[in-house]
Amino acid sequence: MQAQEPLTILIAEDSAADRLLLSTIVRRQGHEVLTAANGADAVEIFRRQQPQLVLMDAMMPVMDGFEAARQIKVLAGETLVPIIFLTSLTESEALARCLEAGGDDFLAKPYNQVILAAKIKAMDRLRRLQATVLQQRDLIAKHHDYLLNEQRVAKAVFDKVAHSGCLSAPNIRYLQSPYALFNGDLLLAAYTPAGDMHVMLGDFTGHGLPAAVGAMPLAEVFYGMTAKGYGLAETLREMNAKLKRILPVDMFCCATVLCLSFQRRSVEVWNGGMPDGYLHRVATGEREPLVARHLPLGVLSPQAFDDRTEVHSMAVGDRVFVLSDGVIDTSDANDQLFGVERLQQVFAANREPDRLFADINQALRDFRGEARDDVSMVEVAMLDLAQVSPTAPVYSDSGQSCPLDWSVSFEFRGATLRRFNPLPYLLQLLLEVHGLRAQSGALHSVLAELYSNALEHGVLGLDSSLKRDATGFARYYEQRNARLDGLQDGYVRIHLQVKPVSNGGCLVIRVEDSGKGFDVERMMERPLDDVRLSGRGVSLIRQLGRNASWSDQGRSACVEFLWEVQA
Repeated sequence: MQAQEPLTILIAEDSAADRLLLSTIVRRQGHEVLTAANGADAVEIFRRQQPQLVLMDAMMPVMDGFEAARQIKVLAGETLVPIIFLTSLTESEALARCLEAGGDDFLAKPYNQVILAAKIKAMDRLRRLQATVLQQRDLIAKHHDYLLNEQRVAKAVFDKVAHSGCLSAPNIRYLQSPYALFNGDLLLAAYTPAGDMHVMLGDFTGHGLPAAVGAMPLAEVFYGMTAKGYGLAETLREMNAKLKRILPVDMFCCATVLCLSFQRRSVEVWNGGMPDGYLHRVATGEREPLVARHLPLGVLSPQAFDDRTEVHSMAVGDRVFVLSDGVIDTSDANDQLFGVERLQQVFAANREPDRLFADINQALRDFRGEARDDVSMVEVAMLDLAQVSPTAPVYSDSGQSCPLDWSVSFEFRGATLRRFNPLPYLLQLLLEVHGLRAQSGALHSVLAELYSNALEHGVLGLDSSLKRDATGFARYYEQRNARLDGLQDGYVRIHLQVKPVSNGGCLVIRVEDSGKGFDVERMMERPLDDVRLSGRGVSLIRQLGRNASWSDQGRSACVEFLWEVQA
């Protein structure tokens, strides 16, 4: 058994004889003794010398033991300084008063040195235990502050990466309320080179920092591939493969991913494990659910992953609304969930589309619920093309070493057409030409339309007149996916030629396909401001490029881009 370390003990006793007796007993036990003849002296001695234990007489002149005990406890603060009352009182109320005044124990007169020694040892154990608890509390608080600071730093980095896109665009409204310091829900938005907008709302399993771990690589893939012009299918495949490779087996990311095309006035949707989103049509008040038809990202192997999307037409002012399950699972004091039904009621009651997002937010506040998870919701509106201002890419090199006189040809056949999007590769190649960089948006738009027309109307034989209304629009893309899945033969050829001219350069793009062609003269008669759901691609090519022409009964399209050399 470990020997007791000597203590400094204050004895407050107005009787000189009792003071001498107690001092002798305590010194024989190996402790240092301080003495006081009244309560006021006891308080002053405690203030100066900070003894570790006090033997306090209850009844003393100047200041009694009860008031002295109260003041000593205040001076001690969080440190436990045990006070043992020395008393001849025997009534229960008097003894209780000793404890209420701050005493930790009492010792009846006459004094028994064996009991006194035992009580001092017991109080010393309590004192040391209290000191250990305070020390551990301080260590825990220090460690907690350290972890919080680490999370704040990580969050600052994460927010800069995650919010480096276009979340501040005028057609986006969003709410994110984290369950912990980190929001495990991921909201990303970015423009493609053609001016389309990609938006992603993801919900990782769990919440806080562990849920945000997968967000950084996911954001990297999303922004990187969107900037290069990849479509949703390619971006989704890459994000799924990356999460499958790096996340533990019990972790995944539910996600809704959108592509808003302001040129085509459409939205492409992929929903993997998220609550239903909604396409809110302003003109009719109709709500089309955007149903989850896929498993979350990071669950399936790359070979089993399903990247098929759905495409819906949109009018200017229509809105897409998506949310995480934290919204629906918010519960009130009676453990009732906010639920889908209340959300539907807000939709039904809304008469001002511009206030729809605010109405849902207000309904959540009025519900006075407590979130069980991260809460996120986002509304994205369709804008007129003239209202869209995508961020232009920044290039740092001078362009002095760019290629100026070259040509290249590609032929993409059945198996490649099913799974491969050549546009990002072609665009990266063309943007090595310094003079074309200022036209990157128009260049990507024209390339995308030429390739889309060659693939869809040429190789797949789809009829664009199907897209005359919203129902036909959906049917068109259903047929597109079905025919593309079954594609065995056919080709799309792309020829690129860059040549110098007197004051700059010229790019000639020629795209050929193996299809049956179309009535070129009838197509060229359409006005450039055609606003129907079908036929916009040819109009766009004629507007953005130069000398657009079609030959071989529409199976071959040619367009030029010119640029001047800056002096």
